[in-house]
Amino acid sequence: MEKALKTMIENMPEKTGKLLEEWKIILKEKAFKKHSEGVNYLKTTHEVTHGFANTIVTLSKEKDNATRDLLKNQYLGKENLLPIYMALITYIESLGNDVTITPKKGSVSVLRKRQFILIKPATKTRIDLGLKLKEKPTTERLENSGPFGTMCTHRVRISELMDINEELKKWIKEAYEKSI
Repeated sequence: MEKALKTMIENMPEKTGKLLEEWKIILKEKAFKKHSEGVNYLKTTHEVTHGFANTIVTLSKEKDNATRDLLKNQYLGKENLLPIYMALITYIESLGNDVTITPKKGSVSVLRKRQFILIKPATKTRIDLGLKLKEKPTTERLENSGPFGTMCTHRVRISELMDINEELKKWIKEAYEKSI
């Protein structure tokens, strides 16, 4: 990170009244489509100078772009699995506003206070869903964690949207509730 930008971020709380991460949360809640809308909002509503407003909006988009790139690379050649991924994320996010979705190079971690789900496009035709369900017996569908090792206790293989049924949603919700 260039020195001027680093200095600007360090001075942000004193000059704007908030840390960069606090500004990112505010901008995320507003979800501006255009860069200029975010800049104007910060300038008019929060009286942030143009330089800080521009920097805040620019840096708030970097993580979104990085997240998109991680997901794009995970599903490269596996685009047919994206509707399954999106359905899983939509259901998981409906469980509560304390869910954090964290894309990584080869998978997506889902956390509450700690990780309770791991989503991995395992093959071109299947997503492996790792769940933390300690002391839950395995079944034909709710397998042992397999390649997830100790990160998860169980794995469910998902090949089509209809695999995201009430049984799977029950397990996801149980993992969510146990992750406090």
